[in-house]
Amino acid sequence: MTMLYNMIKKSKLIIFITILGCFSILQAQEPVSVGRFHNGVIGKHDTVNYHQLNRAEKGKAGFVYQWKGADWFFTNEQHRDLFAANPEKYAPAYNGFCSNALSIGKGLVRTNGKVWHIWNGKLHTFFAKDGRERWLENDYSEMVAAADKAWLEELSKQIK
Repeated sequence: MTMLYNMIKKSKLIIFITILGCFSILQAQEPVSVGRFHNGVIGKHDTVNYHQLNRAEKGKAGFVYQWKGADWFFTNEQHRDLFAANPEKYAPAYNGFCSNALSIGKGLVRTNGKVWHIWNGKLHTFFAKDGRERWLENDYSEMVAAADKAWLEELSKQIK
């Protein structure tokens, strides 16, 4: 009886570890726009700053938060804590990849946080000013629909 009990106990542990591992893999596979030579998102800019102060500003090394396997930099402790409490609210669309590139089928193009715009409370980052201008000159809902579709396709590639 003890042997059977131990086997069941080990089986439950193996199942738990397997499930935990699957969730970790899925989380780790979601791409985030980090630098080529660092793990900072969108050029180490403070994502809360865009929303609260309407400007891009580099974060500081003393105020970093780890999320989705990347380093999110902030200008102060308050911004870091706001982000930590609700990262989805402050994180850029498409984890900081260029919204325009996604909307025109160019895939995942990194951004540095210098070209951006907030639509409907969501921060969008762009590789270049031309992409931002394209979004400003066209129907936002159409741009988002195209980018959302491409983003989901990119995510499905990551999971395979």
